[in-house]
Amino acid sequence: MQERQKAHILSSYFAPRGYGRMYSLGMQLAQLYLSPFDKLIGVIGEAGSGKSALIRGMFPGLELTNDDDGVYVRPLPLLDQGGAFKFFAPHTYHVDIRFENGFTQMSVLADAIKEALDNGKRVVVEHFDLVYPYLGFNANLLIGAGEQILIARPMLFGPEPDEIKDTVYASLPYRLMAHTAEDLCEACMPPEDLARCTHDDVKHGFVIGFPDHKPNFDIAELESKVNKMIEDNLSVTYIDNNHVSIGNIVHPCTGPRIHVSNTGMIKNFKLLNHFIYDELNKRYLLIGCVGEKAEQNLSKLDEHQKNRPVL
Repeated sequence: MQERQKAHILSSYFAPRGYGRMYSLGMQLAQLYLSPFDKLIGVIGEAGSGKSALIRGMFPGLELTNDDDGVYVRPLPLLDQGGAFKFFAPHTYHVDIRFENGFTQMSVLADAIKEALDNGKRVVVEHFDLVYPYLGFNANLLIGAGEQILIARPMLFGPEPDEIKDTVYASLPYRLMAHTAEDLCEACMPPEDLARCTHDDVKHGFVIGFPDHKPNFDIAELESKVNKMIEDNLSVTYIDNNHVSIGNIVHPCTGPRIHVSNTGMIKNFKLLNHFIYDELNKRYLLIGCVGEKAEQNLSKLDEHQKNRPVL
């Protein structure tokens, strides 16, 4: 196991959009890549990229100090390691550097991380790229969240945190646009099809699957309805962990924080003009893409599917 981890440099996974799927991916990544000897875990990604959900999946039971519901742990456990309850100090600490830097100097946070590591503790650091220059050493494991989840085990020659940051920050807008466009498609399709659909991922886009039989709705008409909602510049707002509002519509969503804030931010939304049949899983697939190369990406996906051998 250790030898395999030493040989590992960088892995990439699609970043799922629902909380349940993100938790499951976190659990899988922990099993594949996390070692008991990894003491410093660096997590990098913008707000809304799903970092917290991924951490919860990788470290079940870990108390996050920047809870999404607005409950912030005080005093910060990482800064209170020598307090009255030192005997009961946790084995794993969590710290959100961007948030905590509003209250504590970066050098103090870096010293606290070093102290915890010297005491044999594990520290999970969100926005690790910000504190890295003050630490003077890299994380044992780097995790980046954007359109894809990047897992890196840094060596002497990298990768550096800024390399991971540049990649995931640049790709995140595609994920936010794709997820919002996916929800717009759901809002415009017949309820009976919405109730049975499943979800997968493609680069700069999404896949909605329909088991057993092909939907009756017209794809061109659905695309037109969605583009009308995009043109209307509707606000997209978090309601709770299971819902968002799109304009005046309340829509069920398993990843309500992973959206653009306005439908007008979705660029060049396109749907493949026919369903693809997934022979392996017996379902029909609706595929959508966003961004400047949406049509080319759809064409490549369609061509790849046509060239697959018949099972």
